[in-house]
Amino acid sequence: MANYWLMKSEPFKYGWDDLIAEGEGMWDGVRNHRAKNNLAAMEVGDEAFFYHSREGLEIVGICEISVAGITDPTDETGKWAAVKVKPKRKLAAPVTLKEIKAEPRLSDCELVRLSRLSVASLTPEEWEIICAMAEAKEKQGE
Repeated sequence: MANYWLMKSEPFKYGWDDLIAEGEGMWDGVRNHRAKNNLAAMEVGDEAFFYHSREGLEIVGICEISVAGITDPTDETGKWAAVKVKPKRKLAAPVTLKEIKAEPRLSDCELVRLSRLSVASLTPEEWEIICAMAEAKEKQGE
């Protein structure tokens, strides 16, 4: 069974368009223990939402873990984890943090509860709710 994740990046540092241009990107530089544990738990084939933090505050795409279990190459101590990701698809319509916070069924998700966490886990139910929100926005023409 696949696991689901949400990975935050500031679009001016590394955004969805950068991942598209590269075709595969290294997710490194994470220095939070909970986020590190989430990175370490990822498996090849897991899916993750790509979330633009600081600017936009919205989920813009879905990527797939292409290489797991990497020691972060930016860490000289060898303590921190990294993964490689490949873009899977852009969401038809972005889902904003405001919309996520307004959805009662998402009140317990890590994105809401641990708002500063850069790599969060999602339950399959949370994943489906967010995907449905994006599809509903597309149908409404947003």
